[in-house]
Amino acid sequence: MAETPFEDLITDVTILVDETDYTDKSQLKEILRDSHSSTGTTRSSYKISGSDQEIEELFMKLCTLGRPIKAVVAAPVMEYIKKRHSAELNKMKGSHVLTEELLSAETDSITMIFKPFNSRVRESRVRLVRERFVTFYQRIASNLHVTNVDIKQDQCRDLQIQFPELVIYPQPFGATVRGSYANIVSLQDFIQQKSSGLRDRQARRALETPMHFTNNHVHSSSSASCEQLDEEETCVICMEVIRKAVKKTLNCKHSFCRGCLKKAFVYKPVCPTCGALYGTLKGTQPEGGEMSCSNQTSSLPGYEKFGTITVRYNIPSGIQKEDHPNPGQTYEGASRVAYLPDSSEGQKVKELLQRAFKLRLIFTVGQSSTSGRDNVVTWNDIHHKTSISGGPTCYGYPDPDYLKRVQEELKLKGVE
Repeated sequence: MAETPFEDLITDVTILVDETDYTDKSQLKEILRDSHSSTGTTRSSYKISGSDQEIEELFMKLCTLGRPIKAVVAAPVMEYIKKRHSAELNKMKGSHVLTEELLSAETDSITMIFKPFNSRVRESRVRLVRERFVTFYQRIASNLHVTNVDIKQDQCRDLQIQFPELVIYPQPFGATVRGSYANIVSLQDFIQQKSSGLRDRQARRALETPMHFTNNHVHSSSSASCEQLDEEETCVICMEVIRKAVKKTLNCKHSFCRGCLKKAFVYKPVCPTCGALYGTLKGTQPEGGEMSCSNQTSSLPGYEKFGTITVRYNIPSGIQKEDHPNPGQTYEGASRVAYLPDSSEGQKVKELLQRAFKLRLIFTVGQSSTSGRDNVVTWNDIHHKTSISGGPTCYGYPDPDYLKRVQEELKLKGVE
C-alpha cells in the first residue's frame, strides 16, 4: 500500500499573524492581501487559512520581512520605572533610538519596540540599547514589591515627599505602595512608630512631666529644659530623650529606649533606623501548605551542564487570621511551580527556600500585583523563577545573577 503524501494528510492549516511582529507593515499587508483567506481577528492580528503548501509559501515570504527589536515587560513595573527612573531611561535610549509601547490590557503587559531614529543608526546599536534596557528592567523588577498600608488619604502626599523612592497610590481605604523592599520596610516602620509613639508620648507626658502651680495657673517644667534636651540623644521610636538608665545600643550602633525597642522587636526584629536584622522574622504565610522538590535531567538556559530542580508549592484556601489583612474573611489559595539549576549554588538556594517555607516567609495573603485581586495568596518578597525560559522579563532563565539576588532577599529575612 502506497504511503499518502504528507501534504495530502494536512489539507487545512490556520495560522495567526501579528502585525506588531514586523517592522515593514505596508509590505506585510501586501503579502497578506494576496492570501485570499486572510481575515482580521483584531486591529493588529490576522487569521490565515489554507493548504499546507500555501501556508508554507506564505511563511517563506514572511521570513523575508524584518522583525522588530522588542521586549515584553510588566505594565506595573514599567509605570514605576517611568515615575522614579525616567532620567536613567532617557539616558539609556539617547538620541539615536526611539521606543514604542503597546499595552496589552488582557495580560497587563507592555511590548517595548526599539527603533532607530533614522536610517543611519545601525541595528547593532538598537540591539545594544535593548539589552541595556532588559538588564536595567531586571534590576528594578527583581527588587520591586507591592503592599497596602493603612493610612488616611490626606497623609499620602506628606509620605510621598518623605519617601520619594516609593510610589504611593491613594485608595478608598488606605494606600497601595510600590517600591524596593527596604524602602517599604522603612515606610511601614515609620507608620508603626508614629502610631505607637504618639500614644506612648501622650501617656508618658501625662504621668512623668513635673507640674507646679503659680497664681492658680499650671506650668510644665519640661519647657524650661528644652535647650538641654535638644543636646541629648533622641529615641527615634518615641521621639523622647533617651535616659542613660534605659538606653539600649544595638550592634549597628543605633540607640533606643529599652522599652521602645522591645515593643518594636515584637512587631519586627530589625533596627528601626537602618533595618539591620536581629533574630529571625516569622512570616504570615497561611498554615497547612506543602512544598516539594524533584529533580529532572533536562537543563535550564545558562546552566546547560546541570539538571533542573523543580519546586512545587500548594497553599490551600482558608480563613484569614489576626496576622492577615482581613481576619475572619476567606482567602483564595494558590499552587505555584518554580525552577532552580541543580548546581551547588542552586541546591543551596533550595535548602534556604525550604527553611523560609517553614518560617512561613514564602507567601502571604494580600493583593495580587498582577491581577489586582484582594484576599489571595501571593508571593512575599522572595522572587522565584516560574518559567524555564524567556529571561528575566518573563521570570525565566537565562538570568546569571538570579541565585545571588534571591540569597540576598532571603538574608534580609534572616535566612542565610
